[in-house]
Amino acid sequence: MIKTQLLFVMGVSGCGKSTIGKLLSEKLNVPFFDGDSFHPEANVIKMSEGKPLNDDDRQGWLERLNELAIENKSTGAIIVCSALKERYRTVLGNQLNGQHRIINLKGSFELISARLNKRKNHFMPKGLLQSQFNSLEVPKNALTVSIDQTPSEIIDEIIEQLQN
Repeated sequence: MIKTQLLFVMGVSGCGKSTIGKLLSEKLNVPFFDGDSFHPEANVIKMSEGKPLNDDDRQGWLERLNELAIENKSTGAIIVCSALKERYRTVLGNQLNGQHRIINLKGSFELISARLNKRKNHFMPKGLLQSQFNSLEVPKNALTVSIDQTPSEIIDEIIEQLQN
């Protein structure tokens, strides 16, 4: 039995956060929120121009995602966002009193780069992938799942880890 939780699905662009988040949301019957939908327009424009976001760009966005989590404490929710640095994950978990978990979708640069080559109509250009890997601080207290398997297998592994 999995108790009601707030789950943040994290990882670099192209690792499958949205796909896995939606499937997990359906499996657990909790709302799904794609963090990309909450970026201010200035952030989207900056990324579209191939410029990586800095910590100041991300601060308000992370605070909004934290507010979203707080608003959904009673029902639980799946919120996907890159959450590449420990300090970002700290902002996301503010005032959640440990009622949240981080799910880290892990994959190699080569695998994710190949996926991005196939992706269409996304504001995050492939050229920023290296900057994301450079910024990534691997979380210590997260459920880490390899993306080198099918979405169904990833969901099964996440559910199994959540039950332990």
